[in-house]
Amino acid sequence: MRRAYVAILAAAVAALGVAVTSSLTVQAQAAASLLGGPRGTVKTAKGLPIEGLMVQLISGTSAIRTTVYTDDLGRFEFPKLEGGTYVLRIPRPLEFRPYVMEGVRIDGATRLPEIVLERVATGEFLPPTPELLPQFSPAEWLANMPGTAQEKRIVLRACGIGCHGIDYPFRHTFDEASWGKLLTRMIDYGPRLITTPQPFSYIDGEIGGTQQAEKDLIVNFFKRVRSLNSELPPMKPFPRPHGPATRAVVTEYELPWALQNVHDVAGDAQGNIWFTINRVPFIGKLEPATGKVTQYRVPNTAPPALHPKPEANIHPGLHWIDVDLRTGMVWFSWNWADAIGRLDPRTGDVQQVYTGVSGNMGLAPDGLSIWKNDGRRLQKFDTQTVLKTGKPVKEWPLKLNGSTYGNRFSRDGRYFGGGGNTVVWFDVQTEELREVPVPSGEFRKDAIHGRGDFDPEGNLWIGGKNGENIWRYNPKTGAVSEYVPPTPHVSTYSIRADKNGDVWAGLMNGGRVARFKPRTHQWIEYVLPTSNGGFDFNSWIDDSTNPPTFWYGDQFGYLVRIQPLE
Repeated sequence: MRRAYVAILAAAVAALGVAVTSSLTVQAQAAASLLGGPRGTVKTAKGLPIEGLMVQLISGTSAIRTTVYTDDLGRFEFPKLEGGTYVLRIPRPLEFRPYVMEGVRIDGATRLPEIVLERVATGEFLPPTPELLPQFSPAEWLANMPGTAQEKRIVLRACGIGCHGIDYPFRHTFDEASWGKLLTRMIDYGPRLITTPQPFSYIDGEIGGTQQAEKDLIVNFFKRVRSLNSELPPMKPFPRPHGPATRAVVTEYELPWALQNVHDVAGDAQGNIWFTINRVPFIGKLEPATGKVTQYRVPNTAPPALHPKPEANIHPGLHWIDVDLRTGMVWFSWNWADAIGRLDPRTGDVQQVYTGVSGNMGLAPDGLSIWKNDGRRLQKFDTQTVLKTGKPVKEWPLKLNGSTYGNRFSRDGRYFGGGGNTVVWFDVQTEELREVPVPSGEFRKDAIHGRGDFDPEGNLWIGGKNGENIWRYNPKTGAVSEYVPPTPHVSTYSIRADKNGDVWAGLMNGGRVARFKPRTHQWIEYVLPTSNGGFDFNSWIDDSTNPPTFWYGDQFGYLVRIQPLE
């Protein structure tokens, strides 16, 4: 359908004596490269086509899961896949009965048997059965629960951006006393293995300015909604995707280890995808063509070099990762040890050093420095000396912002920025430092405490780690603008901008990834095959493809690639 459209349009333009634009040609070529594989149709038992349904093939050799979507005529087409035996299935059929066919032979443009689906319910609400509930995204769970907008916002922020989706507590019932004990354990302990007291994690004090009042609201909410004798209501799923949201290929790479919480991903010059694990001391490398995963052990039996407590027993797990494209060196952070590390992929050698700062860093495009906003100061570390000294080579004081969660450079390396209590923007050449408050209510003081990126025009985009919206800071005008995705009850933890200026974000709890076009204010949301998908702590854009390709590591143990056809 898409190829025919491009061909007709090209012929029409040529007939008028006008050259077809290169962007149209490139887009046609890109779409063609993601087609040409197995194909078929999906219809209801009454013979009606179904748009926006996901169709998936799982390789019997590599276990790679490839998913496409049906168009308005119920048609689907995969990219060219390696020949062999596959499992054909419909992920998250929701209002339709499950469909799975094993032992499907694929060889080129295989015509698959027509898929006919039967409905499980006639209305828009579905029964909360054990077969259907796992198919709902966490955001759909929250949307179907009784409660006020304020309750749901606070519950989402406190219980839905850490170790699990917001759906998890709704799957259980407890008496009043047990809910209080359970939520105290969840809210007042950390980090990932909840072993260390950390009172009021993710509690901002929206109600009356006190954290305890907000915690009480959360406890009372679950006591009311999921008491021992409570029943789940009929569930209404969000609308299926349509139009541009159905023109993409989603590939999922399952990791060979259980219970791995992927945090960050980054690509290298050879097309490999590197990732960190947030609960164990491993760095992984994925080779997308084969699905092969290589594991690199990061020493953690003792604190890193220069640590002030050399006998300390420090929680394992890594956080930020980036690749120096000039040298191939992989840089990362060991969050719990306040350390920066470097992995040499050629030898497997790992070096780590205590720096006093943790979390997300910013690697300059030239690979010569690493930057971080922390402790009310912007710090610059020299990559040639930091592993020996652990010290920054220069600092700039911050007046309004204690730290920024995200730290990113513009493509040309001229500007650095991030979001926290304010927007922090820095001109590397002139050393101009700006701290820009966000025009919002006090209860949203951490609304932009997420990760961000610069677009090609120099605007700084920031995710709402503690909220669903995304933010843009225009350094030319000084304006801070806010944009709201169509799907409710999500967190835009991380933002990335591609070479065309489109802004991407995993919609945490939404089971989807959003692509926002600032020029037209158009949102495209790619629904994911896994209901709790979109737990994107950080993503990576491959700008070498047309259109650009989006990668993220899902905290539930797999890597995801989204290739739009347009």
